[in-house]
Amino acid sequence: MQPLPRITVEVPVLAVGSAPSDYEGLGRYVNALRSPQGLHLTLLHIGILADFAQDVADWTKGTTTAGDAVRHTAGWLQELPVLDGFTGTSEQLIVLGGGGISGLEVDVPGRVHDYQVSLVQGLHDLLERLLVDNVDDFILSSPALGYRYAHWVPHVAVGRPLSRERGPRTISPLTVAFGPSRIRNGRFLTAPD
Repeated sequence: MQPLPRITVEVPVLAVGSAPSDYEGLGRYVNALRSPQGLHLTLLHIGILADFAQDVADWTKGTTTAGDAVRHTAGWLQELPVLDGFTGTSEQLIVLGGGGISGLEVDVPGRVHDYQVSLVQGLHDLLERLLVDNVDDFILSSPALGYRYAHWVPHVAVGRPLSRERGPRTISPLTVAFGPSRIRNGRFLTAPD
C-alpha cells in the first residue's frame, strides 16, 4: 500500500550555483546528498489532507466535518495565486529536523517573505471559516501541519549532516534559482463542489 501524499505549497529549485559541480561540492559537508531534481523550498506545509481534515474535525468536536474540511481546503489551495520564479543566495548550511537534515539557508527576496506571510494569513482565514477557535494553538498543535517553530526560515533540504553538530556551517556563497510556486501532489486534491 502506497503512503498518502503530503500536500505542500513549494517552489522547485532550478539550479544551485553556476554549474552542477557547485551542488556536488556540498557532498563534503553532507551525507547522502539529495538528487538535485527533487530539491524545493517549502512555503506552506499542509501534510496529508485527510489527516489535516481530521485534525479540524476533532478540534471543532465535529462542528466541521472532515469532508467539509477537505473540500474547503482543496478549494482554497487550488485558488492560491502563483508566486513567480526568483533567485536567492545561500552562504550557510543549517541543521533541521532534530539534527537529521542538513539544509541550505536561503536569503530570498522580500516578495517571497510577503507571499509566505499571505499563505499563513490565508490558512488563518480558512481555519476561521472552518470554525476552528484558537487558530494559533491549532496550527502549533495539529500533527498534520507539523509546525515546530514560530517563524519561517527559508531553506532547501539537501541531505544528512556529516556530524551531529547543531550550529550553522559557513559555505562559499551560492546562487539558488527557483521556479514558480506549485502545489506538490496537487493532483490528489479533491475537486471542490
